[in-house]
Amino acid sequence: MRPLTEDQLRRALVNATRDERERLELPHDFPILEWDHLDFLAWRDPTTRSRGYVVAELGGEPTGIVLRASGSVQGGSAMCNICHSMQPGNQVAMFTARRTGDAGDRGDSVGTYVCADLTCHENVRIAGPLAPSEVRASVDRRIDGTRHRLESFVERVASAA
Repeated sequence: MRPLTEDQLRRALVNATRDERERLELPHDFPILEWDHLDFLAWRDPTTRSRGYVVAELGGEPTGIVLRASGSVQGGSAMCNICHSMQPGNQVAMFTARRTGDAGDRGDSVGTYVCADLTCHENVRIAGPLAPSEVRASVDRRIDGTRHRLESFVERVASAA
């Protein structure tokens, strides 16, 4: 991912109101992010835990969305729809994002279950030891799949309907 300044990051949020852009709290590690190693940027707002942000590159341009967490799965386990990691239920939350354009003005939103701490980028890279018949390509496919699913989610929110 290309490095972004704070202003570029704020401008990239396509479904944010002016007030949401102004209130945006950057991740604590923003000044030291290793952009070359990021497929996308995702974080929970440190001051408002029900809010999260995701920024991906769509068509070479940074495109971000504001997310709202509406609770975690109660009991059992659940799978994140972005990184396809199985987690304890309380570590997967429903996130919704208001769509852009007229659809968003009418209250339309898009939602999916995502790792509650938005660490899909790291979770998909946690690989156990390779089995004798397993090759590294399987982890690389998980990384590519995670990036594709996240970009598709952002695109669904950003596309005016």
